[in-house]
Amino acid sequence: MRTDTGEIIHLEDYRPTDFVLERVDLTFELDPSETKVEARLIFHRREGVDARAPLVLDGDELKMTSLLLDQDEIPSANFDAADHSLTIRGLPETAPFEITITTELSPQTNTKLMGLYRTSDVYCTQCEAEGFRRITYFPDRPDVLAPYTVNIIADKATAPLLLSNGNYLGGAGMGDGRHFAAWFDPHPKPSYLFALVAGDLGIVEDTYTTLSGRDVALKIYVEHGKEARATYAMDALKRSMKWDEDVFGREYDLDIFMIVAVSDFNMGAMENKGLNVFNDKYVLADPETATDADYANIEAIIAHEYFHNWTGNRITCRDWFQLCLKEGLTVYRDHEFSADQRSRTVKRIAEVRHLRAEQFPEDAGPLAHPVRPVKYREINNFYTTTVYEKGSEVTRMIATILGADLFKQGMDLYFDRHDGQAVTIEDFIACFAEVSQRDLTQFSLWYHQAGTPLVTASTSYDAGQQTLTLSLEQMVPPTPGQNIKEPMHIPLRVGLLLDDGAEVTITGVTGAEVTGDVVHLVERKQTVVFSNVPSRPALSLNRGFSAPINLHFEQSSEDRAHIARFESDLFARWQALNDLALPNLVSAAASAKAGLPVECDAALVEALLAAAADEALEPAFRAQALALPSEADIAREIGGNNDPDAIHSGRQQIMTAIAAAGRQIFTTLVERTADTDAFSPDAASAGKRALRNAALSYLVYAENVPGRAVKAFDAANNMTDLSQALTILAHRFPDAPETTTALATFKQRFAENGLVLDKWFTIQATIPGSAALARVKMLMDDPLFNGNNPNRVRALIGTYAFSNPTGFNRADGEGYRFLAEQILAIDARNPQLAARILTAMRSWRSLEDGRAEHARNALREIAAAPKLSPDVSDIVERMLKG
Repeated sequence: MRTDTGEIIHLEDYRPTDFVLERVDLTFELDPSETKVEARLIFHRREGVDARAPLVLDGDELKMTSLLLDQDEIPSANFDAADHSLTIRGLPETAPFEITITTELSPQTNTKLMGLYRTSDVYCTQCEAEGFRRITYFPDRPDVLAPYTVNIIADKATAPLLLSNGNYLGGAGMGDGRHFAAWFDPHPKPSYLFALVAGDLGIVEDTYTTLSGRDVALKIYVEHGKEARATYAMDALKRSMKWDEDVFGREYDLDIFMIVAVSDFNMGAMENKGLNVFNDKYVLADPETATDADYANIEAIIAHEYFHNWTGNRITCRDWFQLCLKEGLTVYRDHEFSADQRSRTVKRIAEVRHLRAEQFPEDAGPLAHPVRPVKYREINNFYTTTVYEKGSEVTRMIATILGADLFKQGMDLYFDRHDGQAVTIEDFIACFAEVSQRDLTQFSLWYHQAGTPLVTASTSYDAGQQTLTLSLEQMVPPTPGQNIKEPMHIPLRVGLLLDDGAEVTITGVTGAEVTGDVVHLVERKQTVVFSNVPSRPALSLNRGFSAPINLHFEQSSEDRAHIARFESDLFARWQALNDLALPNLVSAAASAKAGLPVECDAALVEALLAAAADEALEPAFRAQALALPSEADIAREIGGNNDPDAIHSGRQQIMTAIAAAGRQIFTTLVERTADTDAFSPDAASAGKRALRNAALSYLVYAENVPGRAVKAFDAANNMTDLSQALTILAHRFPDAPETTTALATFKQRFAENGLVLDKWFTIQATIPGSAALARVKMLMDDPLFNGNNPNRVRALIGTYAFSNPTGFNRADGEGYRFLAEQILAIDARNPQLAARILTAMRSWRSLEDGRAEHARNALREIAAAPKLSPDVSDIVERMLKG
């Protein structure tokens, strides 16, 4: 199942390897430019395989210096070493045999950051999905599991730490300035979970006692001088371990758990068995340098990678088509963890905001694919929000349909039955079907059909019969390669609210299966009748976002305002406020485009200000209520022929109207939420800061002068408040001298802190308007911009393309041409990063014709470039074709 040659890989072509890998012994002699790797691999031929079948191993940009069979040199006639494979013939028919392969690598010139590379004088690996083949020839696929022994030899002065997976066996000096360390991982694992780190790093240490009484050593390695900024990550790790024991009954299985934070990393983090490697932005935090969002992300990603120990490591994927089996499931687990650590409602709102902003556009565009794809060209391009976030939502729906008890039983069965195996989505679903005795065949379409289902709903009330009739219709839109879709099993949580806010108890229902408050939509069209409804209710539909759908429900402003005021499900309250706002924002965009006055709906203003002033609601929720749907949300609601400038202008005018109407409320909120205590990253304190900054933003809109934002910037005692004040200044008053001064002050203060400087670049990259492009180009010439650091490139170029609709989508097309140039430059050194940033153009067809044509031409320019990587070629071809 080779995937690195540009060919299309199909799920239906899967078959096991011809040879079983029994054991892996690796020896690394580390050197910046000439690292020597010896891989001793014990195989035996799988029963029933042709005795003449050769052993075919994967490779990528390897220099092989030796190849042995049972310690004897293999004749050149018995092997072929090609660009991407090593084929060995003449192997024993039944007896186990040992293949020894020696390769030479240059970690310091490996700018792809895949395989073994060197960053800031630290040797580091990244092997998922197919990086191990850049270290040695190997059956580099997730269904090949074996125990690993690793010996690392390096210069002791520059690399006093030698780390790998599993448990530490021992080490010693070698008398020539070098030393060695040996590690053994007894748990069979696939090659993508291999890790090696060597260098000179600081350490934060702790211990954790598991539920069975075992003491586990916990170690987090960071650059010297940054140890204090890793203490929150350590606390999050310990809470994650405890939560997984309490909620899922999963205990850690090695003597040591390590995390290493590095600054040059393509991904967020990597769950290598016992030795997680993290992008340092998801480890390092203190009040001066990290925002509340940073703290929440650290907590979530530490948990996510730890939870992979069971959902991903001990039970892994049979093939990469099953990627959602580990990622979607583990995202669900980390979402639940964060919901328990913080506000469940606010966490759910954040999840849905992210899903709608990132995954829904993916599902509606040329890059749409099922949660479990059936084909791919470049697997790196399928680490997507569809696999992760939509995959998580599919797991959540299983829990919704089955209920908490049966879901827990299904997970327990999955862990018990498949521990130590590489399995499929079908294996996962079978566990829930077995414990629930429910046929989940139709539900499984969520894994197989791409696209976001559209559910259309309408209601009618019969006062004489005291019945509410709910008419539902579902449609899954066509997506690339899937024109015809079958109806899905869609679980819809519902609530019926009477005039006084009381909720109708759901008793007699016909037309659909109903469990608790969940209506099961399984046909293309269904009519559901609720009996014993004493008066016409306001219907709250898809409470808690029980299904990841687009919902078209023509509901009156009065009903939406009623739900926003009375719903017991706070997510539904927030959704009702959004449903009030979106039509107004769409209308505002049309008015702005036509040069007409923008009108703000009084019901929207009243509902938003009521939520903002409601002391019974937690501050974090009130902050979310005040956050209007984004420009991307508005564009998605409009659907096509979008004018980003008109959308931006209309939204700004609506915000200004709300700010003017609520000026006194916002003034009071800023005053009452002022920080008087020492900074704490806890959820309650973060919620107060979020509400204060939301109110501050509206106040600045109302006053239209920078003074209040400058005052907030000068008074800030934490990065959340400081960066928010700077954002308000830069985005509202980009040319004001106060903004210039604040940006210079921020830069000077944090010039030595790379992660904070990323914020400085991001704030400026997202300043709205056509001048953004010139600003981005100027920032690329700043000495602090480093084009080889993925975080810095994402902060400036990536954020400009993804998060600046007016600056990027210029009517003259210059934003697209600029991005095309950057993609080609980045692709030459880091194809994964280039491909990921290129997806910012996935919704180009939804733009008005002139901009869309400019975007198409930029994509064609990329597609026509010579020596394009498979990563970028795959993305650009699908975007042009879809």
